[in-house]
Amino acid sequence: MKPPFAIFIAIALAAAPVCAATKDAPSRLAGKQCAWEMVSDAALGLEASVQRCDYGFRKVHLYAKGNALLMHYSDGGEDEKLIETFVLKDKETPREGIKRVFDEHTPDKFLAARCLVQPYQGEGPVPKGAKRYTVLPNAALKKELDAKQDPGDIPEPPCGEWGDMPDSVQYYEAQEGVGRIMIVRAGQDEPMFDEKTLRLLPPKK
Repeated sequence: MKPPFAIFIAIALAAAPVCAATKDAPSRLAGKQCAWEMVSDAALGLEASVQRCDYGFRKVHLYAKGNALLMHYSDGGEDEKLIETFVLKDKETPREGIKRVFDEHTPDKFLAARCLVQPYQGEGPVPKGAKRYTVLPNAALKKELDAKQDPGDIPEPPCGEWGDMPDSVQYYEAQEGVGRIMIVRAGQDEPMFDEKTLRLLPPKK
């Protein structure tokens, strides 16, 4: 999310709802000048409640393209990938799939070899049937990084852009009985999608 806009989004999402409370409603209210809508895309392999917002000077909406859910600003700038999904290989466990995806997207192979898939220890309950993971440095790498870190500074992501984010919410999620995983970039503020009701769709046979 664009930094100058982050505070505006956070305030807007805390305001009054637009969507009605129904059985399939998102887990929280839509922000002022926003409305919930459903994105369901077979290629993406995901169903997600997302917000479409009209602030007058700026419109924001989310859309599916390929294996990604992206956010678009009407006033320009590169669209942001908020969620990406990946199909698991035959007999591949979610942990194995996450490590494969992480390795494929981490150019520094020496660093990738020193990072491990671990349960994500974020705040709040995990949706039923889901498991969340992150990628953290092994003991040796953590010791090296801790020795270099200034206690007053926010550390850089220890395992790169596809690993744990010290100053933001990012995690991988797997759901029971679904042959897909996803990386979820919720960011620093309440996200424009409902992270509690994301539903991965099984790959086509």
